[in-house]
Amino acid sequence: MSESIYGAHLPEMIEIQQEMEARVESIRRELAGKLGMDPVEHCLSRIKSEESMREKCRRNDLPETTESALEVLHDAIGFRIVCAFVDDVYTIRDRLTAFADCKVVTEKDYIRHAKPNGYRSYHMILRIRETYYVEFQLRTISMDTWAALEHHLKYKKHVANESLIVQELKRCADELASTDISMQTIRDLILQDEV
Repeated sequence: MSESIYGAHLPEMIEIQQEMEARVESIRRELAGKLGMDPVEHCLSRIKSEESMREKCRRNDLPETTESALEVLHDAIGFRIVCAFVDDVYTIRDRLTAFADCKVVTEKDYIRHAKPNGYRSYHMILRIRETYYVEFQLRTISMDTWAALEHHLKYKKHVANESLIVQELKRCADELASTDISMQTIRDLILQDEV
């Protein structure tokens, strides 16, 4: 059996994952108290599997080493946080970046600037305690549904009318984004009436 691509770092990586899970849970409780509802539909976290990390190293022409896995690639520890509303995505983002030991390394706002195929999500890499990188993907329920369905569809081989399918996927993504905006407006009106 070959040595772990994470070397001796796996126990500390698990600790960071659990600590960030606890922080997300704390943010959820705080915001639920203010909003009267949990802003997070669900939160998933993982440490990328050995084989998946090795495959990513190969795909990026990197040596299959601990340095590549933890210093060059920044998604060994990952979170997907699915929120009910668009504003919640940005609120969660702001709370995560407010921790003193979290430094933003990169951010990509695919909500305000969707990918050409319609993909929407907020991606962020944080460096925690100046030791480990953690990737966060924050999105709404609609965005998560679209991404899951698109993932299933894009792995089909030899698709006829590929350009039409891409157009239809983009149309669906745009419709869901419009629904997100409408749902946000409805919630804002409800919260405004409660003030």
